[in-house]
Amino acid sequence: MNSDFLLLSRGKWDVNASKADIEADIERFYAWYDANVAAGTFKPGSRLTMDGAIVSRDGIRNDGPFAEGKEVIGGYWIIVADSLEAAAALAAQSPVVKHGILYEIRPLESTRGSAYRTTNETPQS
Repeated sequence: MNSDFLLLSRGKWDVNASKADIEADIERFYAWYDANVAAGTFKPGSRLTMDGAIVSRDGIRNDGPFAEGKEVIGGYWIIVADSLEAAAALAAQSPVVKHGILYEIRPLESTRGSAYRTTNETPQS
């Protein structure tokens, strides 16, 4: 059975690669992405702008920066696959990985959060 997986694009372009080489692979990425959307193995996602805000119990902050360079999220997409391994194998085919972009892939959980269940938000003991 297919599941949805969140793909987060992270990282920075390789400083040793030429802009022309990176741009060519960005074009290849979008062709690859569009083909996967047409095939049903990707759902639409988006690049993210450099603006942002943090909302917490301390209020709203929009003065950035919000993350270190290696933690910056450049965009998100949804992969449709049978397993995390299959989703990762598909993401590994991306033409931009060779230029320093890395992908974090996480299964989407359909159940609601609960303080009575261990989740990503549960404090470590």
